[in-house]
Amino acid sequence: MTVHLIKLCVGVDNVAELHAWQTERLDSLRRQRKTPEHCHRTMQTPRRRDEVLNGGSLYWVIRGVILVRQRVLDPGLIATRPQARRAFQGWRYLDAADAPQDLRALDARHADMPSGMREELRELRLIDW
Repeated sequence: MTVHLIKLCVGVDNVAELHAWQTERLDSLRRQRKTPEHCHRTMQTPRRRDEVLNGGSLYWVIRGVILVRQRVLDPGLIATRPQARRAFQGWRYLDAADAPQDLRALDARHADMPSGMREELRELRLIDW
């Protein structure tokens, strides 16, 4: 059975910042001639490690909303339907049934909406994508 992790993305205001931060981290490892791989240190190791590694993802909470997921230790970020989350410490398990769906390509009539406008409307809870 697959299980996911959920984690607050502290100090990041949007998905672009998360992507930039992770890209810079990988570039820094390359410059140091180290293996460029994603690594996330936590105080506690997940006891359900095998379930997480069996297709699980890390769901990032950005400013109180799950906006993106990342297959465990994979560099790609996958947009999800926004899902509000209260603050918590550390990480939590997220059952597959409770995980937000991946965000499909936007409808053509919304594709030209500026991302800043979309984020403001999402913050106001007027839209959920």
